[in-house]
Amino acid sequence: MSKRIFISGASSGIGEYLAYAYAGRGATIGLAARREELLNKVAQKSNELGGAAHVFQVDTKDQIACKSAAEEFMAQAGGIDMVIANAGIGGHDDLMSGDATAINNIIETNVIGVTNTLMPFIPAMKEQKSGVLVNVSSIASFLRIAYHGGYAGTKVNIRLMADSWRLTLSRYNIQVTTICPGFIKTPMTAELKGMPFLLPVETAVEKIVSAIDRGKKTFVFPWQMKIMIPLLRVMPDGLLRMFGN
Repeated sequence: MSKRIFISGASSGIGEYLAYAYAGRGATIGLAARREELLNKVAQKSNELGGAAHVFQVDTKDQIACKSAAEEFMAQAGGIDMVIANAGIGGHDDLMSGDATAINNIIETNVIGVTNTLMPFIPAMKEQKSGVLVNVSSIASFLRIAYHGGYAGTKVNIRLMADSWRLTLSRYNIQVTTICPGFIKTPMTAELKGMPFLLPVETAVEKIVSAIDRGKKTFVFPWQMKIMIPLLRVMPDGLLRMFGN
């Protein structure tokens, strides 16, 4: 039986290429994002690769819309095997602006968007005593980053939340995997500079799919960034301020 997989943030970047990877395995895929035109293109290619794609134009900050999409996908696909909460945004904290709009949007998208995406599927997984929940965090969840505290904070939040959920859900045979990538070449990173150990999105997705297959709890990559984390944690504040602006 082909897997039934729901992916948020599927219109570009990691989410798009995860769709192609699982389509190549013949999966039935729910593609969720805000940009319907791009989603339709991803769906067309996914179908050509051997998958069966269903499109859901959804803003993950909308709890009701996410629940409706989850219920509709499970009805169309006949159930659920895996949910990947991939939708997320970055951005500057804009601390000096006096306006919390930008940082609040990051927090709502990257945290509330994850819970809105994953939680509607959990009762079905509990009932069937199987399933996989995946959330896409970041290497940033292990670091303090000047100018991007809102982004880093959201990635800490969902990583630790997943650690807690794993303890709760393991008794129901539900796998909880957190993915913590370094710099990946996607539209989200297109305007960033100074990205060490940058990986093509295709390579990153191969590693992510392998980690999920192996049942990894937390997968941090690339290895070069992983081994730098202890050093970056003790780096003096003055040096850290040089990065991220």
